[in-house]
Parts: sequence; C-alpha cells; structure tokens
Amino acid sequence: MSPIKTYVQEHKDRFINELIELLKIPSVSADTAYSHDVILTADAVKVSLENAGCNFVEICDTPGYPIVFGEHIIDKNLPTVLVYGHYDVQPPDPLELWTSPPFEPVIKTTEIHPEGAIFARGSCDDKGQMYMHIKAFEYMIHSNSLPCNVKFMIEGEEEIGSKSLSWFVERNQSKLSCDVILISDTGMISNQQPSITTGLRGLSYVEVEVTGPNRDLHSGLYGGAVANPINVLAKMIASLHDENNHITIPGFYDNVEELSSEERAEMAKAPFSLDNYKKALDIETVYGESGYVTNERNSIRPTLDVNGIWGGYTGEGAKTVIASKAYAKISMRLVPDQDWEAITELFTKHFISIAPAGVTVKVKPHHGGQGYVTPIDSIGYKAANKAYTETFGVPAIPVRSGGSIPIVALFEKELKSKTILMGFGLDSDAIHSPNEHFGIFNYLKGIETIPLFYKYFVELSK
Repeated sequence: MSPIKTYVQEHKDRFINELIELLKIPSVSADTAYSHDVILTADAVKVSLENAGCNFVEICDTPGYPIVFGEHIIDKNLPTVLVYGHYDVQPPDPLELWTSPPFEPVIKTTEIHPEGAIFARGSCDDKGQMYMHIKAFEYMIHSNSLPCNVKFMIEGEEEIGSKSLSWFVERNQSKLSCDVILISDTGMISNQQPSITTGLRGLSYVEVEVTGPNRDLHSGLYGGAVANPINVLAKMIASLHDENNHITIPGFYDNVEELSSEERAEMAKAPFSLDNYKKALDIETVYGESGYVTNERNSIRPTLDVNGIWGGYTGEGAKTVIASKAYAKISMRLVPDQDWEAITELFTKHFISIAPAGVTVKVKPHHGGQGYVTPIDSIGYKAANKAYTETFGVPAIPVRSGGSIPIVALFEKELKSKTILMGFGLDSDAIHSPNEHFGIFNYLKGIETIPLFYKYFVELSK
C-alpha cells in the first residue's frame, strides 16, 4: 500500500469527523439570518489550515463575507499551486423533503455509495471537496513530500455569485500569484471512471416583475376585464422558447460556438446510459433543444430556465384574487464567447418588448459570469490526468460541464493562470437539492489523488 493510502486509512475516522463538524455550521450566504454562522465557518477553515501546516493564514475582510487565505512557501523558485474553494452553502429549502436534517450530518449507505455517504447541506458543494485539499496538504506536510509552494483562497460568497471575489483578486494579484489554479467544485463520471471538467457554462441570472392594477382585485368583479399579471407572465415566459425549444431572444445565439462533428464525437465517448439517467430522475423521457443529445444539451448549448415564479394567493384554501404583481427568477446558462452582461441586456430589452398593453415590466439583474474552456494539452491537465490514472487505474475523460463557476474566467483574466477542475462528486449527489450527500469513497479518494497532482505538476514543469 502506498504511503498516502496508508495515511488516509490510518486517519480515515478523523478526516470524516472533522468534515462532519464543519458541515454542522449552517453557512448559508444567501440568507442574512445565517451571517454569524458564515463567519464561524471562515474561522473554522482558518484553524484547519493552521493545523494542517500552513506557515501563514489570515482572514481577509471584503465588502461582503471574508476570504480565508493561507500559504506554505518552501522555495520561491518552485512552482506555486493556488487552491480555490468556498465555505458557504446553498439554502436547505425545502426542508420537508430532507430525510434527515440538513445541518445534522449522518452517514447512510446507498446503491451508488455502498461504503456510505455523508448527507448534509454542503457535503459535496463545496465543503467536502474543499476540505479534501486541506487534508491532502496535511499529508504532504506530515510526510515532507510537498514538492512546491501552495496557496489557499477559500471564499464565502460563491453561492451568491462571488460578489466580493473580483474585488479581492484585483487588489491582491501579487499575494495570489501562481502557476496553476486547482479547484474541486465539479464532479466526475462515476467512481469507476474519473473525468476532468474542461469547460464550464457562463451564467446570467435575473428577476422579473410584472405589474398590472394598482392593487389586488376581486377575480369575480374584475376577471376578464383587467390584465392578470400572473397570466401575462406565464405567457411571456412560455414565448421565450419555440416549438424546438430554441430560445427566441433576438441575438441570443450570435456568439454561440458550434462544435465540430469530431469534437462532438469525442464527447460522446463518455459513458452514458439514457435509461439510467431517466430512472435516476424518475422521468419518462428527456426534453430539450432539437438536434442535440442530452449530454450536449446540458453542457455545450445555452439554456434559459425559470428558477422560481410567484404571485397572488398561495396559502391554504382559496382566495379569489387577481394579483397586482407577479414575479419570476430566470437563469440563463451560457457557453464560451457569450458575454453574460450582453446577454442580460438582450434579455431585458426583449422581455420588456413582449409585454402586452395593460402591464408594466421590470427586469432586475442579479449576477452572472463568463464561460470557460481549458486546453487538454496543458501541464496542469496532464498532471491531473496522471494523478487520476494512478489512483483509479484508468485515464480521466475530458468533459464539459453544464454548471457555472464564473470566477474561473476571472482568474485567467486577473491572475493569468489556467484552472484545473479536479472534481470528485457525482451527478447523483443532489447538490443544491434536498438530501445532498458526498460519498466516503469520493472524499477519501480525493485526499489520495490530490497529492499526486502536485507531484506530477512539478515533474512536468521542469
């Protein structure tokens, strides 16, 4: 057994218990009711970095939640790896759908995770995956095998658009200077087949408001005579896709990259069972843009989805009312070369233009970010692939993710460094959903694999 495997097995229970304690803190950045808990989590991360062996750690104030920065510099002439992660988590709602309380972590066995999985909000996204890096670093310090310099930047606003991160990065370029950026906030194909995410979609997130009459109205006295904002909003949203599920906003596809048949064929080599996909989601059939298969629709094509819609009376029983206002939250996942600010402007102009007489419309942009593609011939990618190959026994497959990590494009712009996305989660881990979980196998395998990335990155950099 290799030294790292031995170390992981010897400290397995401690690694799991430490993560469980971190998961107990409800660091929900989107809700100010949890502000104190977010700060407590930053403090806990700082202590963890200190205990792991960083020779400098600090909590850096920002206009929002703090960023935890740590480093261990052994030789300024050696390469430097910058590890990014986040300690904030998504809101746990709806609470009634959790099989156990979201901030009372429990280990349960599942068909996919026979060795057990930790069920808790943030277990996979991103506390578990972030904490793998701290424990991998601990091993390298303990075994005196750290081959290069390392820096950590762990933020507390990723789930609300990393509002303060660009502010921090722009003001600390020297502090953050590095040769490669390492992130584990993505997934892999399966526990038997690792993959490396080489592409991310961008994001534009907006909130819309439709206003009709100046007050709520009796639906009997006014129904049929006054525009109903909820009815209008539903029609406006429905018109944003045509019969082929193609987005109808003028100019939306102007900068969309069309991948070659060769590139699409390479993507198709990734193992995928449509039957298993439908079974896992309990759906009869898939849905999406004509001309593309499922794994293309959710990765290389842009999308527009309603994330929430409300208005009028939603309480128990009946209330016959025409609401004065109706609202919706809408996200657009974008592909590389689609500028999120330009798309937000296109959406705003179009959505206001399709409003019928009798209502007024407001569009409020929330946040967004650019898409990203990383080359598979880079030293960082090759190092990650060699690391996965050694621990899993098979090479990783490059895949493009449908998710968004807007800060990746920011890092390349400000720090001039490529990002390697070494994810260890699975699609079935229910991130952002009730019953989020992270496999014990995945957690420990990450700790085992990450030190090998450092080893091979330094070797290939010579």
